[in-house]
Amino acid sequence: MAQPKIIVLDDDPTGSQTVHSCLLLMQWDVETLCQGLQDAAPIFFVLTNTRALTAAAAEAVTREVCQNLKQAIALVGIQDFLVVSRSDSTLRGHYPVETDAIADELGPFDAHFLVPAFFEGGRITRDSTHYLIVNGEPVPVHETEFAKDSVFGYSTSYLPDYAAEKTAGRIPSQAVERFTLADIRAGSLERLMTLENNVCCAVDGETQTDLDQFAQDLLTAAAQGKRFLFRSAASILTALAALPAQPIDADHMGTYVRGGQPGVIIVGSHVKKTTQQLDQLLQEPGVTGIEVNVTQLRDGGPTARQELLTDILAQVKTAYSSDQVPAVYTSRSELTFDTVQARLDFGVEVSSLLMDVIKGLPADIGFLISKGGITSNDTLSTGLALRTARLLGQILPGVSVVRTPADHSQFPDLPVVLFPGNVGDDMALAIAYRRLMNR
Repeated sequence: MAQPKIIVLDDDPTGSQTVHSCLLLMQWDVETLCQGLQDAAPIFFVLTNTRALTAAAAEAVTREVCQNLKQAIALVGIQDFLVVSRSDSTLRGHYPVETDAIADELGPFDAHFLVPAFFEGGRITRDSTHYLIVNGEPVPVHETEFAKDSVFGYSTSYLPDYAAEKTAGRIPSQAVERFTLADIRAGSLERLMTLENNVCCAVDGETQTDLDQFAQDLLTAAAQGKRFLFRSAASILTALAALPAQPIDADHMGTYVRGGQPGVIIVGSHVKKTTQQLDQLLQEPGVTGIEVNVTQLRDGGPTARQELLTDILAQVKTAYSSDQVPAVYTSRSELTFDTVQARLDFGVEVSSLLMDVIKGLPADIGFLISKGGITSNDTLSTGLALRTARLLGQILPGVSVVRTPADHSQFPDLPVVLFPGNVGDDMALAIAYRRLMNR
């Protein structure tokens, strides 16, 4: 059975957090997409960053990627491929906007699968209900902070009801096909072959073995002509790509650090988990915290922005010249805004400031850690101005490391950690730092 090319449209840059040795594309012109399609790895990622956009902008970007993909697929002559709309394992994101756009442009599909399980991050799905493991106990995700997101909030963890809620009833709850743990473990191929008309399917997963088995049935059905679309977190990608172990294991990723030099840590995410991890990081020897006062950015105008940037870079230079690792982080209180659009616009403004910080970093830094999904996407596409990057693997479960190309104009061969805001325990950020510093 031939391995189809797995094309992942990733709404932030952290969906590659369970695979390795593949390309991440920060641009989606036809030429760059051809590069992804022709790469030796069975999977590649197009980093659309649509979770940071409005629904209308997300739809426009998704359609543009798909239209260019159609051209690239024809040029390269790819016959077998699967399309994945990779999104958040806590159900935040532009669903069904993105899957609808993909179906319009690259369809028709026989089914689209909701597969939010992400085992490295403690997200499981059982009896079609999605859970987050908190202190060893499963908590329905609608009872967590993620469900209260001001842009992507929702009221239910039961995936058929979630689909009905997000589609405003266009997909009724009872019309969703449920693949329970019992179904998956008994084998699903026969049932997969009967799916049609882009039916919505809710997929359970309690262990990686569950999704590995389901993926084999999916691939067999696809080889027999079925066309499938996925709205998923990262763990189904592990199963579909079926890669061997990464070349250098997590404990030894310090070997990628340039010249044994200290690095820099940029923290943009403001979710509770990130704040807890930041608190631990700032207690590590060798780390100097540098706070970015976002209230000053909001209220002060262009002059205040420039003053803020100048001050941050001066503090970074001082810390770095003393062999310290500067940890630049946004102030932790979440500001309130009159509209969702105003909040999104200010998020762009904050990220823009952080990207100017990255552009002004010392040229010989040993590594860069970017904390937060949107921050990480902007780090790759804007701060480092990358067209593509090669994924090295994971330094912690769910936390990827990429490396800039050898011909990068400012930071050649720089290892960059893409650290999602909501992944890991309280010590995770500190452990990533220790591993890169060989401590």
